[in-house]
Amino acid sequence: MPEPPVVQAAIALGSNLGDRRHNLQSAIESIAALGRIVAVSEFLDTAPVGFLDQPRFLNAVLLLETSLQPLELLRSLLAIERSMGRDRANVPAKGPRVIDLDLILYSDQILATSELTLPHPAMHERRFVLEPLAEIAPNWRHPVFGLTVAELLAKLE
Repeated sequence: MPEPPVVQAAIALGSNLGDRRHNLQSAIESIAALGRIVAVSEFLDTAPVGFLDQPRFLNAVLLLETSLQPLELLRSLLAIERSMGRDRANVPAKGPRVIDLDLILYSDQILATSELTLPHPAMHERRFVLEPLAEIAPNWRHPVFGLTVAELLAKLE
């Protein structure tokens, strides 16, 4: 049986509870088991978006080479969140969280299911995603808009 193809995925990380830096580093260590991490952005201190009455976030983006399919990867990221104490069911949407892992891009795939939308539907509106992603993958093209990450970031400014 042939090996599954290896693709590159962009994963956004965020934390605003507890030791934010430690939370991101722990998540990165766990994500390393899902493939090969090829780049991690600097950690960026950001204000909350949406639900404003909460602590500031520490955000980052990493690039992962993986042979996992998109839904497998998403489910693995959600399992890492749960293992770190995140309960998505019993907190406000966009509320405080020990860890948040979002699959932002998966190669050049476009996907829309009840469980996963690729590319992430709000990535082009979020500086806390685009800024760290532009640091490590400025030329990655958004598969719907056809613009690079650097161009999307410039449009925000």
